[in-house]
Amino acid sequence: MTRIARPALVVVLLASALFAGQRSADEKEVWSLEQAYWRYVQANDLERYRTLWHKDFLGWPLSSPEPARKDQITDWITAHTSKGETLKSYDLEPLAVQVTDNLATTTYRIRLTWLDKTGASRPGSLRIIHTWVRNAGGTWQIISGMSAPTNAEGH
Repeated sequence: MTRIARPALVVVLLASALFAGQRSADEKEVWSLEQAYWRYVQANDLERYRTLWHKDFLGWPLSSPEPARKDQITDWITAHTSKGETLKSYDLEPLAVQVTDNLATTTYRIRLTWLDKTGASRPGSLRIIHTWVRNAGGTWQIISGMSAPTNAEGH
């Protein structure tokens, strides 16, 4: 390889690796909506939380023994708040975001701590997958999803 070609090849390979690790604008937008999801849960802002969900949502939250529709999406939050619990803190661990046309899939782990009405902390962690659909107006909404507990190692 010539002296010029070798450094040029290295630069191209490094640039490719750098750009492969960057998220697209759509991926960033969907991930920011996942972050908003948890801010709304923490604030107990059910109205704003509901705006994230598509009218035809079908999913299977950990808290439900059966698949759920949009009219049930706040049930898990009210199950906590009706007992006087609040979401004290959470930490999102993004794993993968993939956008294909007008669909986006997010996968992540969350570590969270609920406080009961006596102030006692109850930590937990979940694995979550959401599928978002971009509607005709360009807005992303959750059309499907599922959550599950993490394993003993927190994965």
